[in-house]
Amino acid sequence: MLYLHSMGHFNPDSIITNKFLEDLDIGTSDEWILERVGIQNRRTILPLNYIKKTKNVDPRAAFEARKYKNSQMGAAAARMALTRASLKLEDIGMIIAGSSSPDNISPAESSAIAAELGIDVPCFDMNSACSSFGMQINFLSKMQPEALPPYILLIDSESLTKSVDYSDRSTAVLFGDGSSAAIVSTSVPSRAAFVNCSYYSRPSAWEKVGINWGWRFYQEGNAVQGFAIRTTTEAVKLLQNKFSPEAKRFIFIGHQANLLMLKTVCERTGILPEHHWYNVDQFGNTGCCSAPSVLSARWDQIKAGDRIAMSIVGAGLSWAHMMLKVEGGQ
Repeated sequence: MLYLHSMGHFNPDSIITNKFLEDLDIGTSDEWILERVGIQNRRTILPLNYIKKTKNVDPRAAFEARKYKNSQMGAAAARMALTRASLKLEDIGMIIAGSSSPDNISPAESSAIAAELGIDVPCFDMNSACSSFGMQINFLSKMQPEALPPYILLIDSESLTKSVDYSDRSTAVLFGDGSSAAIVSTSVPSRAAFVNCSYYSRPSAWEKVGINWGWRFYQEGNAVQGFAIRTTTEAVKLLQNKFSPEAKRFIFIGHQANLLMLKTVCERTGILPEHHWYNVDQFGNTGCCSAPSVLSARWDQIKAGDRIAMSIVGAGLSWAHMMLKVEGGQ
């Protein structure tokens, strides 16, 4: 069991609308995008004028053009989580970070986040692309409590738009940027706790999706989507069988890659529309911070008796699922 004390999130203020993408004259439109992925808006660390002028033909130049670093976004999400948990920076004993789109090859991005926050604690990265949050939760939930500090800060930051070719409509419509934060503990109880955590990989398909040596995103769309629907559906059914009978509300949060894909999972598992929490329509695919940022956005809405099923897929290929049990007060 891993106790969850709070969540935080941050997204940059520049909005890539469907109209903006249509005006890039890359053969897309609002109708075309909504029919395929259900996304209306996304946030980006890049100035909109920069995207319009260059279409990000050189992703390395995006590092210079960006308005936010991953560490800045991560620190902003962390501050929200600390406020919600009524904790101080000095209460944090360790930082673990993950990202599909790190700002540096070395050192660990967690070190940059800790420096941004102004604290000196043990830092390391645990990265499995979009499933990083699930992998981190699964790993920590199996640790001995006495081996860890009381409070651990998990940060997942993505600046995926710096890897997007905005002349390619198949990828230009998908991605957004942001960060999520979670404060967890193996020893200090809270009203919410992760249970039944699992993590899996299929390395034989590792080349299906990723960001290559030129910092450019690629994927075999049909294969990856089929994999995501199957594994997510299986995970939700498994968690339903065990936890739905005891739930006042059984809520589903999936990886925010494609709204139509998520709705397919809901149809196959009988998840009610009001119990499907998502933000992909307004923020796009924000990689490893996507599912946790949904939970953060709904943090004030979780209630005693909620059973929140999270199923996350990523490159690797990798996937994770976990159940968040909520008890106690509002």
